[in-house]
Amino acid sequence: MQQAVAMVAERSNPAQQSLVGAERMIGESQVIQDVKTYIGKAAASDCSVLITGETGTGKELVAQLIQQNSRRRDKPFICVNCAAIPESLFESELFGFERGAFTGAHATREGKLEQANGGTIFFDEIGDMTLQSQAKILRALESKNVQRLGSKHTRQLDFRVIAATNCNLKSQVKEAGFRADLYFRLSVVS
Repeated sequence: MQQAVAMVAERSNPAQQSLVGAERMIGESQVIQDVKTYIGKAAASDCSVLITGETGTGKELVAQLIQQNSRRRDKPFICVNCAAIPESLFESELFGFERGAFTGAHATREGKLEQANGGTIFFDEIGDMTLQSQAKILRALESKNVQRLGSKHTRQLDFRVIAATNCNLKSQVKEAGFRADLYFRLSVVS
C-alpha cells in the first residue's frame, strides 16, 4: 500500500520526478519533497539564488542540484569559499590578474568569475565576506564586467550567481554588517 502511495505521489509531481540528481537528497518527508520541487523551479529560472541554513544541512548540494538542472548544466560550476579567501587575495582570486600586475605575478591568470563564464558561480559562506569585498563583488554582479588586476580592459561575462550562508543576512543588513544592495541582488530567489 505504501509503495502504491509513493508511486502516485511521484507521478503527481513531474518537476520533482525529473529533477536530475534528486536521489542525492536523503529523506522522504513532505519538507524534502517541497525542497526538491523548489529546486526544480529555481533551476528553471536564471535568477540569483540565496540558500540559507545551518551548517551541514546541504546548502552546497542544493546549489549543485540547481546548476545540474538549469540550462547552464553543461557549463562550469565554480565554488568560492568566501570565508577562506584572505582580504589581501580577494581581488586576484575573483577577478584574476595580468602578468606583472604585482610581485610574483609571473603569468596571467583568470579569476573565478571568468572561470564561471557561461555557467554558475557559487559563493559559499557569503555572510563571512568583508564589507570591502562585498562592494567589489556587487559591482561585478551588477555589470557582469570584470577587469583583471593590472589590465586596462574589461571583459563582459555571463554567469549565474548562487550564494549560501548559515548567517542571518537580514539581521546583518540591519546591523550594517552586510550590504543591503548586495543582499537584495543575491536573494532574488531565496
